[in-house]
Amino acid sequence: MKTAIPKGLLTILLALWVSSVQSCKETNKNEEQAMALHSEKAQKLPKKSLSEEFKAYWYAGDAEITSYKLELARYGEIRDGKSVLIYVTEPFLKEKQVKADENHPDNIPVLKLNATKKYLTGIYPYSIMTSTFYPVHDNDHAVKVSFSAQEWCGQVYAQLNNREQFDITSHSYFESEADQDFKLEKTILENELWNKIRISPESLPTGDLTIIPSLEYIRLSHKELKPYKSTTSLSSKDGISTYEIAYPELERSLKINFTTAFPHSIESWSDTFSSGFGKNAKIMTSTATKISTLKTPYWRQNGNKHISLRDSLGL
Repeated sequence: MKTAIPKGLLTILLALWVSSVQSCKETNKNEEQAMALHSEKAQKLPKKSLSEEFKAYWYAGDAEITSYKLELARYGEIRDGKSVLIYVTEPFLKEKQVKADENHPDNIPVLKLNATKKYLTGIYPYSIMTSTFYPVHDNDHAVKVSFSAQEWCGQVYAQLNNREQFDITSHSYFESEADQDFKLEKTILENELWNKIRISPESLPTGDLTIIPSLEYIRLSHKELKPYKSTTSLSSKDGISTYEIAYPELERSLKINFTTAFPHSIESWSDTFSSGFGKNAKIMTSTATKISTLKTPYWRQNGNKHISLRDSLGL
């Protein structure tokens, strides 16, 4: 037997349905406007033109390889080691976010930095590498950042991809970190600033900022990967410029020293932070001092006869 719906109730239900439809439409409209605004902002970022000096140096078919002597704080003690910064330009695929095999108009030209560190902690070794891919036109955040560390306890890996947001994937052998996938709103990346120094140091951001610390620092200190409040400054003296980032919450300060004149080579850096854990933790400073620089197409120098090239880098 059918039951008739009272006219008043029917009117209320109809009004609620109309309101719901309008609300959904408004939500969709807001989302579309936000996406359009994001796209518009991305399109409006101007590409900085490349100087002839820049092209001659970075598009000569070589990589720039610079070695450094490390005195690195780990577990509350200073460890001796070596670091190598390898800068090279290459074409990058925007969608797949990997190096492009072929030239294509949609490729993003990037300045890639592969930064390596090797040192011993007692009986066992650490091997660390961070790769940062930054647009040479200095018109966006790094397209991608990846980090890995290997030591006898295990290995960890983290990757950040620049899409609608920063997409983060992280893997660790520690239970509290384990496998993670999450997103962050876009902001300045500490990792990308090392590339920006080489491209456009005069436009380095200064003042009170929010910055996502390097993937290496986050993983080795077991901190949360997120933006932290910071204060940054840029100064110059006797041909050397210093870019400093201070993170009050982390009790950390990073100083990067580079030549004021082109090609703005990284001469040294120091990183002050709390080393060790629990009651044994103390504020210590890691330093890196330049040994030598070599410009060469290393990817073609993989024979035994090329091993001597490492001697020129003090490796």
